[in-house]
Amino acid sequence: MEQTFKDALARALKETKRSLRSVCLKAGVSYDQMKSLMQGKSASTNIDDGIKIAAAFGVSIEDFFAGVFDRQPSVAVAGRVGAGAHVDLVDAYAKGDGMYHVACPPQLKPHGVVAVEVEGDSMLPLHRPGSVLFYTRAAAEGVPVEAINAPCVCEDVDGRAWLKVVKIGSQEGTFSLLSLNPDSDNMHGVRLKWAAPVLLALSPEYVVRVGD
Repeated sequence: MEQTFKDALARALKETKRSLRSVCLKAGVSYDQMKSLMQGKSASTNIDDGIKIAAAFGVSIEDFFAGVFDRQPSVAVAGRVGAGAHVDLVDAYAKGDGMYHVACPPQLKPHGVVAVEVEGDSMLPLHRPGSVLFYTRAAAEGVPVEAINAPCVCEDVDGRAWLKVVKIGSQEGTFSLLSLNPDSDNMHGVRLKWAAPVLLALSPEYVVRVGD
């Protein structure tokens, strides 16, 4: 008999000894809806809520159905960022794919978080080559208010990825990108596809690859 989402959730609650209410609160889904599901008053839930519930247990939806709850959450490293090298980041973060995966730092929740690897010495002394920077994007396009005046992973309209401090530009719709390395050039009048503040940076010695 094929396992239902209700079966998987019941097993997850039993094995992790967590309450349904606490899981729903962390996942940001309706407790009443999940309670109705567990009581058999509704047959199933939508896929988005299912993924959120799985993420609240720190696992993918596949591991959730497989009953794997002790695997360390991981984050996809979507590409490399350095002195203007092209990095394809647009689709990788949404699918959870990437060059490789790293263990999610305990300070972060893995859902919606993606990472890039620092390449070259353009970010010294703050970030060494091989460091991994974590960020999350609230939307696929645009520069949110919280990105202004903050170190960000960003992509310009020409498809180049940068790690820069983002400032409002002198012309409407443009930005100034300030280098973290005092020996690197600043950029002005740049049009950005998107920018996302860096949430956390790990030096190479603290980066733990998973699944290799």
